[in-house]
Amino acid sequence: MIVMKFGGTSVGGAEQIKNVADIIKSNLNKKPIVVVSAVTKITDKLIELANAASKGKGNEILDSIKKIHYGIIEKLSLDKSLISKDIEELSKIISKIKISKKVDNKILDGIQSFGERMSSKIVAAQLNKINVKAQAFNSYDLGFVTTADFGNAEPLEKTFDNLNDNIKKLNVVPVITGFIGKTENGEITTLGRGGSDYSAAIIGSAIDAEEIQIWTDVDGIKSADPKIVTNAKTLEKVSFAEASELAFFGAKVLHPKTILPAVKKNIPVRVLNTFNPKGNGTLILNEAGKSKQIAKAVTSKKNVILINVDSKRMLGAYGFLARLFDVFYKYKQSIDVVSTSEVSVSMTIDNEKNLNDIVLDLKGIADVNVQNNRAVICVVGEGMRNAPGVAGRVFSMIGNNSINIEMISQGASEINITFVVDNKDADKAVKVLHEEFFGK
Repeated sequence: MIVMKFGGTSVGGAEQIKNVADIIKSNLNKKPIVVVSAVTKITDKLIELANAASKGKGNEILDSIKKIHYGIIEKLSLDKSLISKDIEELSKIISKIKISKKVDNKILDGIQSFGERMSSKIVAAQLNKINVKAQAFNSYDLGFVTTADFGNAEPLEKTFDNLNDNIKKLNVVPVITGFIGKTENGEITTLGRGGSDYSAAIIGSAIDAEEIQIWTDVDGIKSADPKIVTNAKTLEKVSFAEASELAFFGAKVLHPKTILPAVKKNIPVRVLNTFNPKGNGTLILNEAGKSKQIAKAVTSKKNVILINVDSKRMLGAYGFLARLFDVFYKYKQSIDVVSTSEVSVSMTIDNEKNLNDIVLDLKGIADVNVQNNRAVICVVGEGMRNAPGVAGRVFSMIGNNSINIEMISQGASEINITFVVDNKDADKAVKVLHEEFFGK
């Protein structure tokens, strides 16, 4: 059995859905389990709809959502009643919000779920139309149970057994909603933006899949963002460790958490292009084997916030770092990159959630300086582990191109070198480093 996850652009319109159905049909011998995202940009529209409804508006947005889905159904010559119950339910929820003027994370998760609930039904119907016996399933109806962390839920341990038991009983190709689950109390949750990748990996881990395939709109993981470096190369193989670093530090092909369930079960993950189905894509393995390349990729994560904490009390003191990081734990803020010296700590975060409160608490124990509009640059590669002089090459190129570095961190795994620059220098840094390691 394989898991085939199709992203929003892959199911973005009638022609794309026809293409997806054909790809699935060509893989029937591998017993595919299909996971789908919402139609492209629909999740954003649903969030916009919820916020508009809380102000007594939203009719135009709701009409737009209906028009997009009914338009796809019409072009595929499918029955419009496919999603009529979903549209009716969504409309009722929006009417209630207009009265209550209230939207919280729980309500927002319920509204966002309609994207996948509708797209899964359309894909399943198209499969049946081309004589593939298929059925749409909400993930929670197959036992996908999560924590009650609305907006960023995690699967409960029982989810894996539930999914395994229920999926293996099926005699159809299941088309399962990505991104969503339910609490034990039956409340709809989401796994966070990009969570359909994570859903696919969880399902793949649960059924001990032969392979987890992430179908997107690029040929695989690239040596850099092709929008920045036009000659970026598609990587044939990367290790789970490399893919984790790349996903976390800006490579948008994969959701950062995607690979965790796959790593535990040592299940290969293959990134493929829906619009170039004959391509080999990128294979992600526990061990990718030795490579001639010292660095595999250069990536950037823009619009991060750099927090510098300085205190003479750190010198020779125990427990100071614990107190410092407790502040971030208290406000549930994740730290991306850390660099420490005897009397200072520098950290990056990727959003402003509770930032003022964090800074206020930190000022109780140290001097604090916050710098916005920064970018994390990350050079990743297993080959860096045993290659002398890599850091010298990186920082020489950066210095020679007059780019100022504000923070440096090297991972304990020795497969990445990470540093922080101003946002305006991010693209330039990626370009010069890619040229250094991959040539023009």
